Amino acid sequence: MKTEFADFKHLQELGGLALLKASYRHTQFSKHVHEGYCIGIIEDGAQAFYRNGHLHTAPKGDIILVNADEIHTGSSAVETGWRYRAIYPTPEMLTDLSQGFATEHGAAPWFPQAVVHDPGLAQQFAVLLNLLDQEHNLLFKETLYLSTMACLILRHARHPKAAAPLANAEKQILQIKAFMEAHYTQDFSLHDLAKMTGLSAWHFLRQFKRYVGLTPHNWLVQARLQHARVQLKSGQQIIDVAQNCGFSDQSHFNRHFKRAMGITPTQYLCGLKS
Repeated sequence: MKTEFADFKHLQELGGLALLKASYRHTQFSKHVHEGYCIGIIEDGAQAFYRNGHLHTAPKGDIILVNADEIHTGSSAVETGWRYRAIYPTPEMLTDLSQGFATEHGAAPWFPQAVVHDPGLAQQFAVLLNLLDQEHNLLFKETLYLSTMACLILRHARHPKAAAPLANAEKQILQIKAFMEAHYTQDFSLHDLAKMTGLSAWHFLRQFKRYVGLTPHNWLVQARLQHARVQLKSGQQIIDVAQNCGFSDQSHFNRHFKRAMGITPTQYLCGLKS
C-alpha cells in the first residue's frame, strides 16, 4: 500500500446507499460523525480508531461497526497502512430493511462492538461489496444486501439500553447543542453560549465536551458538514455550499470535509453522479 486512494459512490438503485473503497497510510481522520452507520471490512493492514472514547484495532478480515452519529476517528495501526471497503446505510434504511425479522415494524439497530471477528460473515460481506461495485444484477444485489444485513443485525446488534433520566447539566448542554444545530451558520461566542446555561466559560466548555464528546467548535464543524452533505446531494455547487454552511472559504470547507470523510467534496460529488 504505497499510494493512497479513495473511490466513493452512491448506489441510487439501493436508495442512495453510500459505498467507499479506500486505501490509507498517512491519513488520520479527525473526530467526526456520520448521519449513517459505517459498516466496513479491513482488506489489508490494520486500522486503529476511537469510537465513543475507546481505542479499537481492526486487523485484516475483521468487520468495523460504527453506529449512526457516534463520534469516531481513524488512522493506521501498522506502518503499511490499511485498505478497506465500507457502506454507510442510514438508520432509516436499516429500519426499513429490518421489518419482519428484527421487529414487526423494523428498528434502527445498535452495535455494541466496534470490531467483529466473524470470518463467515466477513466473507459474505466481501462478496456483497464486490457485487455492489458492479453494474446490473439489481435483484441479486437487493437479495444479498438484505440477507447480509439481516445476518449482521441478528448476530451482532442489540437493543439500545433504556436512557437514564438526564441530569440538569446534561439537559442544559443538549439544549445548547440543539440551539447550535438550528443556527449552524452562525458564529458563536463561547462566553455567550456559557451565559445561556449560567455557567462560566471554562465550566461550560468542560461540560459540553463531557456530554457531547467534542468541544462546541468541533461539534459545530460536524453539524455544518452534515448540512453540507445534504446540500451537495441536492445538486448545489461546492463554493455555494461552503458559504451556505458557515465556512470562511472553500479551502477551509475542503480541509474539514477531507479530514472527516477521507475524500474531497469534488470526489463526493463524483460519487453522487456514479
